[in-house]
Amino acid sequence: MTKALEGIRILDFTRAYSGPYCTMLLGDLGAEVIKVERAGSGDDTRTLFPVKDGESGYFAYLNRSKKSIALDLKSESGRKIALDIAAKSDILIENFSPGTMGRLGLGYEDIKAVNPDIIYASLSGFGQYGPYSKKPAYDGVISTMAGLVSLSGFPEQPVRPGPAIADSATGVHCALAVLAALCCKLRGGPGQYVDVSMMDTIFSMLEGFIPMASMLGILPERFGNGNASSAPYNMYRTKDGFVAIATANESLFMRLVKVMQREDLVDNPKFCRNYLRKQNVDELDEIIGTWAGQFDSDTLVSMLDEAKVPAGKMNTVFDLLKDPQIKARNMLIDQEIPGLGTFTFPGNPLKLSLTPPDTSQRAPRLNEHAEQILAECGYNEESISQLKGSGVI
Repeated sequence: MTKALEGIRILDFTRAYSGPYCTMLLGDLGAEVIKVERAGSGDDTRTLFPVKDGESGYFAYLNRSKKSIALDLKSESGRKIALDIAAKSDILIENFSPGTMGRLGLGYEDIKAVNPDIIYASLSGFGQYGPYSKKPAYDGVISTMAGLVSLSGFPEQPVRPGPAIADSATGVHCALAVLAALCCKLRGGPGQYVDVSMMDTIFSMLEGFIPMASMLGILPERFGNGNASSAPYNMYRTKDGFVAIATANESLFMRLVKVMQREDLVDNPKFCRNYLRKQNVDELDEIIGTWAGQFDSDTLVSMLDEAKVPAGKMNTVFDLLKDPQIKARNMLIDQEIPGLGTFTFPGNPLKLSLTPPDTSQRAPRLNEHAEQILAECGYNEESISQLKGSGVI
C-alpha cells in the first residue's frame, strides 16, 4: 500500500526540537524530507546529550526518515542550491528566528518566485508578528510566558514540565497546519504561508483555565498533582513508589471507597459531593494516602483496575522500556546509529490502518544524500565536485 504522504517532498530547514519533531512525523508518513544542515558542522543537535562515542541519540531520534544535505546558505551557490531544491518541493518548513530566512534570500516571497504553489511553514517561539516576535525563545521560556508553568507544580513552587512540551506540541500543530494546507492544495487551491508559534500553541492548550479567569474572575492556582475541579485526583505514595488515582465523578468515588472498604466516606458531609471533596481535599488525600501506603504499587493498581477506578503506577523511563502496552503499540523501535550500533527509540504514535507510519529509515549522516539530491536537481559530477571543494556543501 502506498504511504500516506508518498510523493510529497518537504524541504526541511529546521533544527533543535519543535521543527525536527514536526518533519519526523511527516517523514514517517512517507514524505521525502530533505534536511538542510549547516555546511561543516551540521545541526547543533548532532552534539546534544545523550552522546555516545560522539554520536547524539537526541539527533538520531528526531531525524529519522530524512535525507541530509549540508549547505553554506550565506554563499550565493548555497542559496542557489536551496532554491533549486525548493523549486522541486511541495512544502518548506523552517524554524529560524523570524526574518532570518528572508535575510538569506530564502523567505516566502523568494521561494514563491521559483515555486508559486509552495506551502511554506514558519515555526517560531512567538510567531512572525506581534511585539514579542523578535524575542529569542526556548521551551522553558515559552512554557513560562504562555502560562503552563504558572499552572504546574505546587503553591509555593512553580515547576516546568520535564519534557519540552511546548516544542513537541508546536511540532504537532505545525504538522496539522501543513497537512491542512496540503489538502487545500490537492483540491485545486493555491499554496500558502503557514505561521505557527509556540506561545500560541501552549496558550491554546490551557484547558479550562482561561475561561475560569475570563468568565469567573478566578486566578487559577497550582494544585501539585491534583486537579482543579475534582477530588480525589492525586498521586499517592505506596510501599515502593507512587500511584495516580483519578476520580472525576460520583460513581468513580463510590467504586474507590468500596475498594477501600470505607463506604462511610460517602455519608460524610465533607465528602458526599465532588465540590465538597474538593473543598476538603487535604483531609481526604490524607485518608487515601494512609490506605494506599499499605500496598505496593502493582497490588494497589491491580485492586483499582478490578474495580474500574482509573489508576496507574508512576513509571520511570526504564519501566517504559519494558512496558507491555508500549510494546504492543509498536512504540519501541530499534534504530541504527552507523558505527555505533542499534538502540531503542520511541516509535510513531500515529496509527493508520492502511498507511501506517514507517520508522525504518535511520537518521542520516551529515551530507549523506548531497550527491543524490544535487543530481536530481540537474547538477553533474563535475559541478558537485567543485561545490564540495569550495565548502558550499
